[in-house]
Amino acid sequence: MRLSTLNRIKDTTVAVHKGQAAAHVGTDIGKGVVMLAASTNEAVDELDLKPGDEAYAVIKASDVMVGKQ
Repeated sequence: MRLSTLNRIKDTTVAVHKGQAAAHVGTDIGKGVVMLAASTNEAVDELDLKPGDEAYAVIKASDVMVGKQ
């Protein structure tokens, strides 16, 4: 896989929950951190994502916000 983005993290898929139109994919990025990604059901099917698969979290964002109460 060749991508121009530098924001990619190797991960392990831990959960795939498909809904009517969208899917949520849980990925373990190490040190006890699990990240949740939203995708389409079609993309999950095309990638054949399932728990235990090694993959990459690819992050593209123009803003990152941090909040605290």
